[in-house]
Amino acid sequence: MGADDTDQVNDPAVDPAAEETFAGPSAGEPSAADEGAADTAADAPAAEQEPEKDELAERTADLQRLSAEFANYRRRVARDKQTDIENAKASVLSELLPVLDDLDRARQHGDLESGPLKSVADKLEGVFTAQGVSSFGAEGDAFDPAVHEAVQHEGDGSNPVIGSVFRKGYTAGERVLRTAMVAVVDGPTGTESATDGPDSA
Repeated sequence: MGADDTDQVNDPAVDPAAEETFAGPSAGEPSAADEGAADTAADAPAAEQEPEKDELAERTADLQRLSAEFANYRRRVARDKQTDIENAKASVLSELLPVLDDLDRARQHGDLESGPLKSVADKLEGVFTAQGVSSFGAEGDAFDPAVHEAVQHEGDGSNPVIGSVFRKGYTAGERVLRTAMVAVVDGPTGTESATDGPDSA
């Protein structure tokens, strides 16, 4: 055996078996570890998106609830403010009702037919009218215990009506500022006698 033969056998660089043993996968073929890593990377965004979607839905529901609560609060504040205004106005008007009583008595005595007092009375009554104040309680009206205060009652109460008015009642819109003080009597029943009927001959 010559020297050239020995070098050819012992040289590992040209050993075909060694080449097959230590050669890795080709550059164009991914290994099993690379494929697993790729699958994990593909699944990660989908898994991360689920909590984000749930959190977004929860935050959206919170904002909608807060918006509805704020809208209800604004409506309640506006309603309470309007109620306070109406109560204050009704309180002032109620305090001025005795002035209207004095004007009614002066008118009954003829003191408002002419002169400066008539002008003042007309202006004051115009203010009350502009505020929606109107009087009620006239003779012959049906008696209503909700708005009429009966201080005198005559008859059996079969058909109670107002007989006399001692003090007018007043309303402002649908609010009763003051009840009317009246005397109650029995009104006509509206029935006709048998001889007055259409069958009488």
